[in-house]
Amino acid sequence: MTTALKGIRILDLTRVLAGPYCSMILGDLGADVIKVEAPGGSDETRAWGPPFHEGISAYYLCANRNKKSLTVNLKTVEGKEIIKKLVMTSDVVVHNFKTGTMKKMGLDYEDLKQINPKIVFCSITGFGETGPYSHLPGYDFIIQAMSGLMSITGDEQSEPQKVGVAITDILTGLYACIGIQAALLERTQSGTGQRIDLSLYDSAVSALINIGSSFLMTGKTPQRLGNHHANIVPYQTFHSKDGQIVIAVGNDRQFANLCKMIGQPELINDPLFSTNSSRVIHRRELSAILQTFFSEQTTSYWKNKCFDLNIPFGPIQSIDQVRKDPQLLARRMFISAKHPRAGDIEMIGSPLKLSKTPVAYREHPPEPSEHTDIILRDLGYDDKKIKELKSLNII
Repeated sequence: MTTALKGIRILDLTRVLAGPYCSMILGDLGADVIKVEAPGGSDETRAWGPPFHEGISAYYLCANRNKKSLTVNLKTVEGKEIIKKLVMTSDVVVHNFKTGTMKKMGLDYEDLKQINPKIVFCSITGFGETGPYSHLPGYDFIIQAMSGLMSITGDEQSEPQKVGVAITDILTGLYACIGIQAALLERTQSGTGQRIDLSLYDSAVSALINIGSSFLMTGKTPQRLGNHHANIVPYQTFHSKDGQIVIAVGNDRQFANLCKMIGQPELINDPLFSTNSSRVIHRRELSAILQTFFSEQTTSYWKNKCFDLNIPFGPIQSIDQVRKDPQLLARRMFISAKHPRAGDIEMIGSPLKLSKTPVAYREHPPEPSEHTDIILRDLGYDDKKIKELKSLNII
């Protein structure tokens, strides 16, 4: 079997999470990804920990498989020349330098398209290449705060809360993948590449979805609802006899099944609860009634009951429970790889399941400069020149 992006070369000048996550997905899909860092390795996540295993950061491992490592000092003429030579044979350049940095180095889209008109150039920044905030650095936590995501995360009594992972980095990485593949597809028609300008701030605001739409329609500022849904009831957590569960009733038919399951069919036609709109208005009353029944039985009991009646249900699982979940094991969502320094490592697999061009796990997350010699030889550098560039700290 082949891979979906076989023959596509990605020149990856990103670090931390949004960019590396994007390029890892492209690598999983078969692209040839060259991860560019400064000599010694300049991706900050290499030092983010603990935990470390044999000096390798778990954080770095999460977003850097299926890549080759090249180290280049971009502050030198010779280093920039190496990048320009690679651009000649690359399809995509993706970077997350601060706005204006690539232009100062002579490696902006306008510079690189003169070398290769087919190049797709994707910049990932905190706030974008335009606008009054374009010069500011952007980190996920800052973006979650500014975008409104934190203002709607948490409950009525809590302070605003961030999501437990760097969600705006992940969203931006996914948008970058979409934009890059769209540009590559358009290139098959026009024959030329284009610039993609992505920001964490834009991506985070796009994720407001129905909450943002409700505000735009009503002008009413959304409040934190904790584990409740703004527009659907019951769509929330409950305490079972031995844990916590989530019930996500999306329509009146499911609500009717829920009422029958707990032995309270009279609730189906109760005017306070008969429609979703009325249930939203009277959510407190309904939640109190349902909680009384859910606390009487175990999570396992309600799981079986809900599954039998097609009522959307899920136990709140810890990460160690997730690791053992038979559904995820069947879907190969945890994979193993060998690393030259860390030995056997385990990683979260790709959710992409393509029947004709499945993802492939070809390369371990690389050590700094692990493939520099090979890449430079392919560009025509001989061993003597490579040794000289190393002595000058250019690679």
